[in-house]
Amino acid sequence: MTNRLMEVLKGEEHNYILPFLWQHGEEEQVIREEMARVDEAGIGAVCVEARPHPDFLGPKWWTDMDIIMDEARKRGMKVWLLDDDHFPTGHAAGKIQEAPEELHRLFLGERYIDTLGPAKGASFLLDTLLMTGLRPTISDRHHAKGKNKLVSAVAVRRDPSNGTLLSDCVDITEHVQDGILYWDIPEGYWRIFIISANKEGGSKAQEDYLNPLDRASVGILINTVYEKVYERYQADFGKTFAGFFSDEPGFYNDPITFDFNSRPGKPGVSLPWSLEMPALLEQALGEDYRKNLYLLWQNGGERSDTVRYTYMNIVSKLYADNFCNQIGDWCRARGVEYIGHVLEDNNVHARLGPGAGHFFRSLWGQDMSGLDVVLWQIVPGFDQLSFHTTSGETDSLFFHYGLAKLAVSLGHMDPKKQGRTMCELYGAYGWTEGLKLMKWLTDHMLVRGVNYFVPHAFTQKPFLDPDCPPHMYAGGKNPQYRYYKHLNQYMNRISHLISGGRHVATAGVMYHAEAEWSGEAMYFQEPVKELMQHQIDCDILPIDVLLDGASVMDGRLHVHLEDYACLILPYAHALPAALLQRLVQFAKQGLAIYFVDGLPARSSEGIEVAGELSCLANHRNVKKVVLNKLSQDLMSSGYFDIQVHSHESYLRHYHYVHPELDVFMFFNESPQDTIRTDVVLPVQGKIYAYDAFRNRLSHLTASDTHPKSVPLTLYPYESIILLHGDNLDSHAIDPVEMEFNQTIDLQASWTVSTADAEQYPHFVEWGQLSTLTNMSSPDYMPHFSGTFRYETQFEWNESVNQAILDLGEVFETAEVWLNGEHIGVRICPPYRFEIQGELEKGGNKLIIEVTNTLVKDQRDFLSSFAQQEPSGLIGPIQLNRPDVS
Repeated sequence: MTNRLMEVLKGEEHNYILPFLWQHGEEEQVIREEMARVDEAGIGAVCVEARPHPDFLGPKWWTDMDIIMDEARKRGMKVWLLDDDHFPTGHAAGKIQEAPEELHRLFLGERYIDTLGPAKGASFLLDTLLMTGLRPTISDRHHAKGKNKLVSAVAVRRDPSNGTLLSDCVDITEHVQDGILYWDIPEGYWRIFIISANKEGGSKAQEDYLNPLDRASVGILINTVYEKVYERYQADFGKTFAGFFSDEPGFYNDPITFDFNSRPGKPGVSLPWSLEMPALLEQALGEDYRKNLYLLWQNGGERSDTVRYTYMNIVSKLYADNFCNQIGDWCRARGVEYIGHVLEDNNVHARLGPGAGHFFRSLWGQDMSGLDVVLWQIVPGFDQLSFHTTSGETDSLFFHYGLAKLAVSLGHMDPKKQGRTMCELYGAYGWTEGLKLMKWLTDHMLVRGVNYFVPHAFTQKPFLDPDCPPHMYAGGKNPQYRYYKHLNQYMNRISHLISGGRHVATAGVMYHAEAEWSGEAMYFQEPVKELMQHQIDCDILPIDVLLDGASVMDGRLHVHLEDYACLILPYAHALPAALLQRLVQFAKQGLAIYFVDGLPARSSEGIEVAGELSCLANHRNVKKVVLNKLSQDLMSSGYFDIQVHSHESYLRHYHYVHPELDVFMFFNESPQDTIRTDVVLPVQGKIYAYDAFRNRLSHLTASDTHPKSVPLTLYPYESIILLHGDNLDSHAIDPVEMEFNQTIDLQASWTVSTADAEQYPHFVEWGQLSTLTNMSSPDYMPHFSGTFRYETQFEWNESVNQAILDLGEVFETAEVWLNGEHIGVRICPPYRFEIQGELEKGGNKLIIEVTNTLVKDQRDFLSSFAQQEPSGLIGPIQLNRPDVS
């Protein structure tokens, strides 16, 4: 029997949870009490967030941190630290304002002048044009002096009939003297593009931020925050102090802070820049690179695509090297780890604006992969239709089929991440989010391989803290807090089982960033959705890894510990030449390669690749396949791991292996429909079921329809772990052989009492119910948040004392006692409880406590984006007994 499973069954699994702990400068006792609440919820770490603290890095801050560190040492907990004074990372606690000008944010800006020739002796006032504002004042001019450095001036001929730009262009940079351009204009209409490096532009909220492309600028953050923490807690580094967390660093070059479509080509938006860029662009584009810079904004067909690809390739690598890798190397050199996430929303992970250019590059320097889900970005059932949130319409295809898979893939392929992927979760959904939705979101992540979690959040501010609820404890006002440990234990147990081993996937899917930079391209999540809905698992592979880190052996693609039977490329009009050459090599080595909806037409750089494209088009190991036939083609070729007997588009699965143990997780992602099917697992021998809520291993009876099939029934919100391995028999309980197929409807009158979070367990009787109903309806208790206690007596005259108690609809946590014996807790559907001997012939007393969320009492703004659920016990309540006739 493997160590992982034994550790879980003994309750010795590791901690995989590190919630945000918000600091406001509270008193010592308040801080110590909140640390105790985290600990008693079954959590072994915190991630301290300074965002609301009034004295970050000042005396009060260090006093508060000392208290947290002291509590953590006493409790055997770990402490992580969010690495700046507020979100997003990059402010460096305000120290950028004091830094030399060359270490501030730098952008490449474009302005232009329209001209008509021939005109000899013409001149243009470039220094005036480059000042901030259309009608600058004297103070504006003084402010702008020396700020804008001319990079290039290029004149482009315009079509006299419609004004479009033609390919005829002239580099006239050398004709600029003392801020004035002197140029004899040739005949015709011309547009003069003035490209300058400047501090203007970008998001106003981040104007005093560091330049992530500049190593010395990022060094200010390290010196200001990281070094100071190291000075104080050096002895704790790698012990109690675990590491640092960066929250959504990015370029923020767009005046619209969270424009997820910000990229080269967007009119009027400055682009990230650094002093290294000219030499790198010259190396990539040639000595006359300045002639082409205007194409970063203007449409010049394939020439624009080439320049934009080159630019994005350079800035995303500079970000990786100078920001993420530099900080990660600093941490590892001192025995701690560096984690966090960038903004991924609506595909911005491959773009500018709040993005960092390239998901894999932006996080490669960290010690875990990372992502976040906040603000109703993922909503059960909205996996294809958009969902309207505070930031507009979600790209639900990305959030449901792309986001977690993107992050987990990085965790699988980068050796230093050790298979670890962290998700910041639950934040800013409002008080309507309770443990039921939290459990669904947790399973959504677990079944894709996420195995570390940053719940959002614990706050020490006196109730009501309006900052991005829900809050886990909320000063004792959250009525579901006492059940929160059940979710955390579940999360830790499954995370332990899907850590420390190896993930099994059928396919690698190419990451689309470089393709998007190069022209028309399909998002990677489109083929991923097709695969996931047919239970074919995959990883997302960046081109960098395909070029350096991947190899083909025995016809399979190997990346670190992973291997794939095939490689899938979403449609791209252009791809990097080196990748096309590599694909030819892979095909010749026997790898099956699928181009979805067609092969590319050219290389991203404009390099000649006709030979490579011809070879790929005609090679027997290369196929062109339409998107909706992809899964069918893979399965007919034998490229699958598990088989499902019916089409189940909401069935998700994850296969993970340890020495002598296979772990299969299945989750019904539908919020409404039950899945009933059979699955064929790629193993021989007995299969066992593991219940992570009750920490129980049981034998599983095989299906009659197929010798290797396992029957699978999953209700909405339900998941199951199936295990295959040696020496599991002695730790497994026998399945109940009886068929619980006789249903008895429990018709009863109920005495109902209530208690809010602070009163519990002292109840006040509310009244009687002869029919169960929604307790939040207008005629009952629409403003009550807390626990409803239902009590009844019923007669049991059956010959057996075993049954399944099914509560039907419950909103939303349920705890049950029968004849004074505790039966169990359920935090989400199905609300089914096993009764093993607690039933008595004659009269029986049943108590059911149902706890709703705080939204009924606290009607917060974030909750207004979601449909509100009822409260209480709805039923129907049934006792399913075995047929003993």
